[in-house]
Amino acid sequence: MPENKQKSPKISIVLPCKNEELALQRCLDEIKGVIAKDNLDAEVIVVDNGSTDGSRKILGENLRTFSKLKIINESNEGYGLAYLKGFETARGEYIFMADADGTYSFKDIPKFLEEIKKGNDLVVGNRFASSISRESMSFLRKAGNAILSLITRLLFKIKIKDIHSGARMITRQALSQITLYTAGMEFASEMIIKAKRRGLKISELSVSYRPRFGESKLRAFRDGWRHLRFLLLYSPIFLFLFPGLFLFLAGVSSMALLYFSNIQILGLEFYFHPMFLSSLLILVGYQLVFFAGFAKVYAVTHLGDEDRLVSNLFKYITIEKAGVLGIVCAGLGGLIFLFIFWKWVSTGFGSLDEIKSSIVAMTFVVFGVETIFSAFMLSMLGIKER
Repeated sequence: MPENKQKSPKISIVLPCKNEELALQRCLDEIKGVIAKDNLDAEVIVVDNGSTDGSRKILGENLRTFSKLKIINESNEGYGLAYLKGFETARGEYIFMADADGTYSFKDIPKFLEEIKKGNDLVVGNRFASSISRESMSFLRKAGNAILSLITRLLFKIKIKDIHSGARMITRQALSQITLYTAGMEFASEMIIKAKRRGLKISELSVSYRPRFGESKLRAFRDGWRHLRFLLLYSPIFLFLFPGLFLFLAGVSSMALLYFSNIQILGLEFYFHPMFLSSLLILVGYQLVFFAGFAKVYAVTHLGDEDRLVSNLFKYITIEKAGVLGIVCAGLGGLIFLFIFWKWVSTGFGSLDEIKSSIVAMTFVVFGVETIFSAFMLSMLGIKER
């Protein structure tokens, strides 16, 4: 006889849970109510992320009376890790995500479902579309969310206004097209950014946001920095490349101008001393350009980012080629130093006025050494983890 396969539910409701005994039962009751009221074909997956309060007891009691409930454990602490574990178990065509702290209303699930059936791949709840009380969110959190959401919109051209909203629904097909890695709260940003880069259709809808039950797990400065760090890691062009190129070109042009002539500004004549600043600008700018490469390669090889330019770059820029360039530059600097030394010897070790040439030689040597070792660093970052 053919094997009977259990029919997959239409919706998987995934809740991460760590010490949410004050809100957990309310959330489960609200989910039961919306499933019954709207006749939803849904399963509920609660990911216990190391609870030490009464959350496990509550889950155990509900397991006996709530047939649609599944409980799984994720021993490694982290908001993102909990969701990744839940996704492994989820079987629904649509996956709804929300916190188990009572802040989001599960009565909004039908609204998310309606929005996603319009052809959207990811629907994100916008808490700021309606008023939020001070009890629900402090001014500091509101400001932090607004700033980070603005940065995300500018860097990645995403129109979503509430990037860090915990209430969202994504299709299984869309989820299979993005690779998520981050373990902490930045997981929320990662999902939206990667969905955007994959060309998925993203929309948002207004959701209510209530005061949470119990102590918040969010640490404003720590989690805010993790979000910002992730955003900058995925946008090295703005963080490193543009500033680096500006400093590098400013250094090269000013050094050339100062080497071949003396500049007068407001009646003051500048000789060789400003060339030290020019050298500094060249070397700092050049290193920032390499930092852009470091960040981009790390994002591609370790965080699942995709970039055809980086892939093609590795085909043409190798350690050997970069090593040759570095050796040539360092060698050129060394030759200039030898020329200065020979000139000093030929004049009988007399007075020597070759400070400008010495600055240029030093810049070439450091430039070459930076090139050689930065190329090795890029190569190491380019090794993909299995």
